[in-house]
Amino acid sequence: MTVPLGGVSLADHAAVYAALERAGFTDLWSSEVAGADAFTPLTLAATWQPRMRLGTAVVPVYTRGPGLLAMSAAALAEVAPNRFALGIGASSPVVVGDWNAVPYDEPFRRTRDVLRFLRAALAGETVDGAFDTFAVRRFALERPPAAPPPVMLAALRPGMLRLAGAEADGVILNWLAAGDVPRALAEVGERRAGFDVVARIFVCPTEDAAHARALGRRLITSYLTVPAYAAFHRWLGRGDALAPMWKAWADGDRRGALAAVPDEVVDALVLHGSPEQVREQVRRYADAGVDVPVLALLPTPELSAAGPEALAALIARLGPTGQEH
Repeated sequence: MTVPLGGVSLADHAAVYAALERAGFTDLWSSEVAGADAFTPLTLAATWQPRMRLGTAVVPVYTRGPGLLAMSAAALAEVAPNRFALGIGASSPVVVGDWNAVPYDEPFRRTRDVLRFLRAALAGETVDGAFDTFAVRRFALERPPAAPPPVMLAALRPGMLRLAGAEADGVILNWLAAGDVPRALAEVGERRAGFDVVARIFVCPTEDAAHARALGRRLITSYLTVPAYAAFHRWLGRGDALAPMWKAWADGDRRGALAAVPDEVVDALVLHGSPEQVREQVRRYADAGVDVPVLALLPTPELSAAGPEALAALIARLGPTGQEH
């Protein structure tokens, strides 16, 4: 599950994490956009749920210096040995440039360089030298983790997917349908032992299809108008289906862009239906080659009108066992 969950204070997540563990969820993965940072929710989870696997999906490679990113990862790996995975990615010009005042230059090479730096630094090596996009002078972790965490790479298109397959410990996929997974994995190439495929999957477990599709359209127009995601979906073959949305968005017609997203695109990218139906749709990602399907839970009318007991019941129905508690 993607954490923290919306609508629940981070300080109150001990009960959320416990409900997820009871329901059979094995992993908690954080993101980092404009809510909580990636490490704080997982640090809490490391102490509250000492058996669950933890991961970042993802930490941008620009918004922390290479040394600070290595220190943050090493600290969490020390708190949660052998159960933390560091996921990094290029993020976007909005997050990096507009919100964090860092130039968004050469995202592929920057991501590759940070990946190489982290693999060396987390292994306890002294890193001294120039990469293509930055230079480091004699950096060494004071507390290198006894068990270096795997470093995973968020990837969309062929170049980054191939880099993940060649140099990372796993790949993190996002904003794709179950049917798109084989095409992405074909670019990753032959998977080494221990190489994990993670996919974030947006789920809106409600039978109110109008609500789910309206929410899905808002998300799609927010994300898939970003150039990298637009190029990704052209590569996946959705260029014709999404062309009217992109045109309306470019023309400044936000309402028209929302209306132009076809139902079939929304239904492929934002899973909805009863919790049991959603769970079956998630299994299609696993059947397609995803090792770790990570749900991103979206608000539903049922949750907004109820209290924490309703959230716990929903988590139980979404979990691998699919049982009421």
